[in-house]
Amino acid sequence: MSRTKKFFYNSLSTGMLQLVLLIINFILPKVILMNYGSEINGLTTSITQFISYFNLVEAGLAAAAVFSLYEPLANKNYKQINVVVSTAKDFYYKSGYIFTLLVILLSIFYPFFIQSNSMSYIEIFALVLVSGATGFLNFFTFAKYRVLLTADQKVYVISIASIVYNILNTIIIVVLANMGINIILVKFLAIFAIAMQSIIVAVYVKRKYKFINYDEKKDKKLLNKRWDALYQQILGGIQNGVPIILLTFFTDLVTVSIYSIYNMVLHGLSSILSIFTSGLSASFGDIIVRKDIKKLQSASEEFEYIYYNIITIVYAAAFVLIMPFISLYTHNITDVNYYVPLYGFLIVLNGVFYNLKTPQGMLVISAGMYKETRWQTTTQGLIIVILGAILTPILGVTGVLIACICSNVYRDIDWLFFIPKHLTHRTIWSTFKRQIKLFILGSISCIICFTFIKNIHGYFEWVIAGILSTLISTCIILIFDIFFEREQLKKMLLRLKILIGIK
Repeated sequence: MSRTKKFFYNSLSTGMLQLVLLIINFILPKVILMNYGSEINGLTTSITQFISYFNLVEAGLAAAAVFSLYEPLANKNYKQINVVVSTAKDFYYKSGYIFTLLVILLSIFYPFFIQSNSMSYIEIFALVLVSGATGFLNFFTFAKYRVLLTADQKVYVISIASIVYNILNTIIIVVLANMGINIILVKFLAIFAIAMQSIIVAVYVKRKYKFINYDEKKDKKLLNKRWDALYQQILGGIQNGVPIILLTFFTDLVTVSIYSIYNMVLHGLSSILSIFTSGLSASFGDIIVRKDIKKLQSASEEFEYIYYNIITIVYAAAFVLIMPFISLYTHNITDVNYYVPLYGFLIVLNGVFYNLKTPQGMLVISAGMYKETRWQTTTQGLIIVILGAILTPILGVTGVLIACICSNVYRDIDWLFFIPKHLTHRTIWSTFKRQIKLFILGSISCIICFTFIKNIHGYFEWVIAGILSTLISTCIILIFDIFFEREQLKKMLLRLKILIGIK
């Protein structure tokens, strides 16, 4: 199967998964808010974020294992593949035990630091334990299969299994919550949905990879890059988790709930954009392993062109539609005011800067250049932690978002220079000009959309406004590209023809 077809299958399945997750992530918070209130929503969000940090016990393991599999998969070296997956499995099991211990410790100490009017110490203790159970099961069942399928560019199998799990999990939560069942019992019963995900992936791997042997002799040196990749994993955890951690300690659970609703929108947009990057790290990794520099330059520039155009369309629509969405989504929530336009503007702006570096970040992961970017990663993490700790007690949600934006702007600038120098050997100007183009065309699209799109009073009108905004942005980009990026536009159209079978 060609890289283009694998990319298509991975993108299609990931698109389906992200669409499902997008819908689910809008449904579940509303269900929690309506049935349990803003404080419980803030509490569950805070606990989930703390637990997500414990996944750092496997930090870099997946990335290092996937990187170690590129070459043996390309050469069909089955023995070496088995060595890598066996070593990864052993590490995952050890990591799983540490993760479990950390969840238990959190369940003991977390209730002491949280002031809740809705739950007692014992109830919060139990909620933390059941919230961590899904992660425990992932370490011991799902993770070892995910590494192999990701490296072999078969992310679509993982996506299908995840769709089944998430739908089943959501059905359980929605039904039980609307029945008035205690939130702890709801979370506990929802755990069993994850078994379906592991079963589907395990059956596929056993059928398609009959040579796989997870009892092969381990070689821990193969995953030495794990410790370098650790920094990249920590960065991801900091970027996604520090805002909620800071708000938990410096504000209150209601403020955490407010932030989580806005962040839900940002997460939804990032999920949409991840459709276009799914499986590409493995594809670029294959090119890098083969040392085909011309192919790398061409492919990276083509992806950069397509991705920045997509960002322009997605975030132009987001600036226009976020506050009407917040108004519609929270109109029945009366215990706190969720409508703060400044939060909407900052959360979307942060999303732009966060995704601006995606093409460059993906190449770093593909090349396994974790050690080479260690200090930059550390600096970015320090910016958000230190600046966030200073601004959050003063400005609340606004402060933490400003810290996030500054952190992302720093990394955007850093990778703008790092990637051409160490990987692609392209000029920085082609990337920089596309970034400037993104902001200019995006601003023009927003101005036009704000002029024509007003007074949204229902979800149907909101959807129509979204379609209109997308069409306006797309037309503006096409007009620009016909005059200034004609060659890349032709390449993109040619790939589309290949994908849909037009000769």
